Amino acid sequence: MQRPLPIIAEQSGDYIMRGTVASALDREKKWPFVVVAEAGTDVAGGDVLGTVKEGQTIVHRVMVPPKDSGRLSWVAPSGDYTIDDVIAKLDDGSELKMSQRWPVREGRPYTRKLDPTTPFTTGMRILDTFFPIALGGNAIIPGGFGTGKTVTQQSLAKWADVDIIVYVGCGERGNEMAEVLAEFPKLEDPRTGAPLMDRTVLVANTSNMPVAAREASIYVGATLAEYYRDMGYNVAMMADSTSRWGEALREVSGRLEEMPGEEGYPAYLATRLAAFYERSGRCESIGSEKRVGSVTMVGAVSPAGGDMSEPITQNSLRVTGAFWALDTSLAHRRHFPAISWTKSYTLFLGQVRGWYETNVASDWVSYRDRAMFILQKETELQEIVQLVGPDALPESEKIILEVARMLREDFLQQFAFDEVDAYCPPLKAYWILKVILSFSDAAIAALNRGVSLRQVLELPIRDTIAGIKTTPHEEAIAFMQGYTSKLAEDIAGIEVL
Repeated sequence: MQRPLPIIAEQSGDYIMRGTVASALDREKKWPFVVVAEAGTDVAGGDVLGTVKEGQTIVHRVMVPPKDSGRLSWVAPSGDYTIDDVIAKLDDGSELKMSQRWPVREGRPYTRKLDPTTPFTTGMRILDTFFPIALGGNAIIPGGFGTGKTVTQQSLAKWADVDIIVYVGCGERGNEMAEVLAEFPKLEDPRTGAPLMDRTVLVANTSNMPVAAREASIYVGATLAEYYRDMGYNVAMMADSTSRWGEALREVSGRLEEMPGEEGYPAYLATRLAAFYERSGRCESIGSEKRVGSVTMVGAVSPAGGDMSEPITQNSLRVTGAFWALDTSLAHRRHFPAISWTKSYTLFLGQVRGWYETNVASDWVSYRDRAMFILQKETELQEIVQLVGPDALPESEKIILEVARMLREDFLQQFAFDEVDAYCPPLKAYWILKVILSFSDAAIAALNRGVSLRQVLELPIRDTIAGIKTTPHEEAIAFMQGYTSKLAEDIAGIEVL
């Protein structure tokens, strides 16, 4: 692991040959080190010795390794150094360098874990509004083949409001990893304007690599995420997919002749999954300077045949706080992201509610709950429609189906490759939801005074609402703030025939 693919490709061609070795980082390259610590001061694990500018956006804090402590007897002056050069010495003779060694299966230490209260904003309306998670939370995305797990995770990696992205392609097809490696350097980070690759760490483990490397890839990603968390950064780790990791555990366990558990997986599968997801969290880092960082984990699950009852999915459900279920039927209808609003859930709503009410709108929760109720009501009405047809429904229920259709097509559907719609800020999502529900309220009021549903639907309101999501964000928000009252006036002005 941590082998530089371009250098290895020069040595062995397209496939990594047995015995090919290359350093993870160039041992000859010199980095501009800016010293922070002073000789004669006492330091402990996590204290910052100096900084190195890493790319255009990340300041890499060179820290004392977690298990080292003592008084600094000497500190190197600011200058250019390789990662093997000694930059500081302790009184006991220990030499400190810019690199650290850490066993990846062991979680890095922290002072204490904090309550997660800030949402992990993704730019995806269905996740930010219906099933949000907090910074430091964890979630799984299970789904069958072709439901969009990889595209969803890549969208999260592109648009998530965090400082660092660690993307682990665990047992993925080579062309998918090649696509990420080719695309990310060309994308612009919406937060900084720099290339997206500047804040991204890729762990590339393709399906033709050994199973031992596949198992290690997940732990390497978690350790890298914790390392940047210790610097005080918010990190998101995408594991695509944990099912391939489970298959590697099963294969290694079989070769070790261990007692198999359910479906041949090792009996300790649940323990390994729990230990992995417990490495997420919002933490106060070790060291004398108070730094708060977080690791948010999102794991894709690829259940064979879309069977959600298989061990990886069920054991992951026990230890994660959000379940973003991808639905094959939605994917077949070309509804993306194909996240089911009836099967998915989140346990973080109560923790992030205060942030949304303060930073988005005080009535954010009530609009979210109303939209969820309408979508659930649609599911019930669809069963009746399949039996007796839509014409048998009263107009008061036909309007529910119409509003639910608008929620599905104009709010939940999101085009990942559209320049505007690929990312939607929470405030714009709130206003789209408010406009749709305002249309619902005005339409129901018109029906109650005798206006027919056909008269309401003849107005061009639905086409206007459908175009909002592809309108630039600031322009769309400004438009919707005035359009809500105009919409109600237009519907109220319909004369009863």
